[in-house]
Amino acid sequence: AVPEVVEIKLDFYKKLGAVAPEKTVFATNSSTLLPSQFAEATGRPEKFLALHFANQIWVSNTAEVMKHPRTDEKVFTDLIEFAKAIGMVALPIHKEQPGYILNSLLVPLLEAAEMLLVNEIADVETIDKTWQIATGAPKGPFAILDIIGVTTAYNIANAKAQSGNPEFVKIANYLKTEYIDKGKLGIATGEGFYTYKKQKTKEADLLNV
Repeated sequence: AVPEVVEIKLDFYKKLGAVAPEKTVFATNSSTLLPSQFAEATGRPEKFLALHFANQIWVSNTAEVMKHPRTDEKVFTDLIEFAKAIGMVALPIHKEQPGYILNSLLVPLLEAAEMLLVNEIADVETIDKTWQIATGAPKGPFAILDIIGVTTAYNIANAKAQSGNPEFVKIANYLKTEYIDKGKLGIATGEGFYTYKKQKTKEADLLNV
């Protein structure tokens, strides 16, 4: 896995394409970048496509399989079967779509929740409670953001803020000053929009600490 930076990915695929056997299929797990952006760099565009897993795949075992215009149809169907074989729910995506299916649905929800918060319409707990009770969802948008990570939410908002959109400027500034600068990055740091008890390691349990 490499960062969501185009230059790093292009360099990686060029190097990997030079040493991998010709028969090797490459599958990207990128959440935000399209496979067609890197297909040529792999040296095997017909054997390149996306296989995207959701956060916490041990619970949400989705596998979004997305081809680009030059992906070989057999490679596409083979990867769908591969996803099923490893215990995932294969979700075929026939055309390139930024955000696949999951994030195309999820990101607007999360951004709407962030806008309600920064515009002081309601607090975190009330927004989450509303969504959970009204839809039956197990988690509200801010609990989901804590899983994804506040840094990721900030990066998405900041990228959109660059176009001058005042709502996203407000969201980016808020996330940075109220959460990121204070080290509240979500579950990974034990605190984000909510506070979490840190899980004891097996070693700590054995030491009784």
